[in-house]
Amino acid sequence: MPTVVRSREVQASPAEVWELVSDPAQLPRWWPRVERVEEATPTAWTKVMRSPRGRTIRADFTRTAAERPRRLAWRQEVEESPFERVFAEIATEISIEGAADGGSRVELTAIHRLRGRSRFGGFMARRAARRQLDAALDGLDRALAGAA
Repeated sequence: MPTVVRSREVQASPAEVWELVSDPAQLPRWWPRVERVEEATPTAWTKVMRSPRGRTIRADFTRTAAERPRRLAWRQEVEESPFERVFAEIATEISIEGAADGGSRVELTAIHRLRGRSRFGGFMARRAARRQLDAALDGLDRALAGAA
């Protein structure tokens, strides 16, 4: 099961980070390739993304944990979706800790459990997850800097 962890310090308090990451409607501001979020509630939402080839992709998500302002987790609903052929599970977790300088240390964890023959592509899934999490941290940095 490819699990990837990436972290970074940001110049915002844990409360400020929490306010951004805990609101699904804010995902287009910081999560890679998200164009908009539909039907967003605090516990479920649909991300509308654009593929590298320009196709629109919809994905449904459910919040699985929320410990304000330290931890947030969600999973993608892969059953009966185009992702079901490749993935048995897709989950994301965000951990937020206060830093000595008044900022925060943000850690993103991606868990991608592959299905069938896709299991042999674990190294590719890890590489893609690293790129996605790094881009998310870049977006988080930009969004928080813009809010300051």
